[in-house]
Amino acid sequence: MANVDVRLLRYFIAVAETGHMTRAAERLGIGQPPLSQQIRVLETQLGVTLFERLPRGMALTDAGQAFLSDAYEVVRKLDQAVDDVRRVAAGVKGRLSVGFTSSAALHPFVPTVIRAFRSDAPSVSLMLDESSTGELLDGLRDGHIDVAFIRQPQGNTGEITVVQVLEEPMVLAVPSAHPLARTGRGGKSAKSVNADVPMTAIASEKLILYRRRAGQGLYDAIIAACHGAGFSPAIEQEAPRLLTTLSLVAAGLGVSVVPASLMRMQIEGIVYRPLTPPPRAPLCCAYREGVLAGPTARLLEHVRTVAEA
Repeated sequence: MANVDVRLLRYFIAVAETGHMTRAAERLGIGQPPLSQQIRVLETQLGVTLFERLPRGMALTDAGQAFLSDAYEVVRKLDQAVDDVRRVAAGVKGRLSVGFTSSAALHPFVPTVIRAFRSDAPSVSLMLDESSTGELLDGLRDGHIDVAFIRQPQGNTGEITVVQVLEEPMVLAVPSAHPLARTGRGGKSAKSVNADVPMTAIASEKLILYRRRAGQGLYDAIIAACHGAGFSPAIEQEAPRLLTTLSLVAAGLGVSVVPASLMRMQIEGIVYRPLTPPPRAPLCCAYREGVLAGPTARLLEHVRTVAEA
C-alpha cells in the first residue's frame, strides 16, 4: 500500500461502513460520481475488486473484507502520528531535559516552574539534571539539555540565550556559636535574624565558598563585594556544592555568603544574617538560540508567567 493515497483508504472505509455509495459520499462531503470513480482507482491500484455492486448498495468482497482491517490500521496509525506531531509542536508531548545548578534548584522559583509545567504537560517525558554552570552551558550547546537554570554565567555564552528572571540578596551564614550569630538583643541566637552585618565584619573571618569552577557567577559576586568593601577575603576552603559549604559552616570551620533562598535550609548549627551592602545573586534561565518550539517553548512560557507573578 506504499503508493496508495490515504484519501482513497478513507473513501474505501466510508463505503464499507455505510454499504452505500451515496450515503458514503454524504458522510465525506463529496459527490457520489467522484467517490465512485475514486473507489475504482483504488481497485485498479490494488488489482482486486473490493466491492460487489448490488442494486441497493455495496457489499465487500472477500478481498475487500481482508483489506478493511489493514486500511483501518493504516489510517489509525497515520491519525495517531499526526496527533503526536501536533502535540509535540504544542509542547504537551515529547521529551524535555532541564538542568540546574544546586543553588538555582534551591530557589523556590525553579520548583514552581517545574510543577506548573508538569501539571500543564503531564505527557512530556521530563529529565532533570543538576550540574555546574559550565557543564550545563556545554550541555545546552551539545543539545543534551534544553533549558537550564543557572546563576550569572561568566565568559563566552555564544549560541546560548541567557535571561535573568530574578535577583536576590546574599546573606551571611555563620556557626550558631559565632559572635556574629548574636542578634544584639540580649545575646539570643536564632536560625535567622534581621539585624544587618556590614560586609567589613567578615574581613577577618575564614571564608568558605562554593567552588568557583562550579559556580563562577556567585563566587565572583562575593569576591567583588568584598573588594568593594575594601578588603580581600581570607578563603579557608572551596566546597564542591552549596550544601557542603553549609555543612562546613555548621561544623565551625568558617563562615560563608550564600543566596538568601538558602535560608529555607534550616540546618542545625547555622544562623543566617543579612549583609549590608548585600552582594546580589541573579537567577537566570538559559536556552539555545534559534526557533523555539515544542516542550521547550512551553516551559519558557511558564518561566515568564512565574517571573511576572
